[in-house]
Amino acid sequence: MVLSNDPLADALNTLRTHEKVGRRECMIRPASKLVREVLLLLQKNNYIGEFEFMDDGKSGAFKVQLLGNINDTNVIKPRFSVQVPDWNKWEQRYIPSKDFGMLIVSTPVGLMTNFDAKKKGTGGKLVAYVY
Repeated sequence: MVLSNDPLADALNTLRTHEKVGRRECMIRPASKLVREVLLLLQKNNYIGEFEFMDDGKSGAFKVQLLGNINDTNVIKPRFSVQVPDWNKWEQRYIPSKDFGMLIVSTPVGLMTNFDAKKKGTGGKLVAYVY
């Protein structure tokens, strides 16, 4: 397994490829705080099922139950800054239609979806998209 310098990109690629071939679970290595937070957002929005941390003596891994709800997901690079009035522009760029998919954004109060960021009236840096 070849790892890049971006654990989140590797994690989302693993989710996408396992979903496309119809697998019910996958292992995401290496584990990190950012990957865990993104998995929590995906779980909260019903894109994935339960996941658990598996300690392998190194950095660990996540065992993720797949629900078959992910059509596409990827990181957004460079991590564009989004101001409150610009949400619609970025949603149109990365999400295929209204209320179908979400952007994951890093804000001053932590990771959240574009819906939560708009409700709270905050901007941030785009991290990933999923639909």
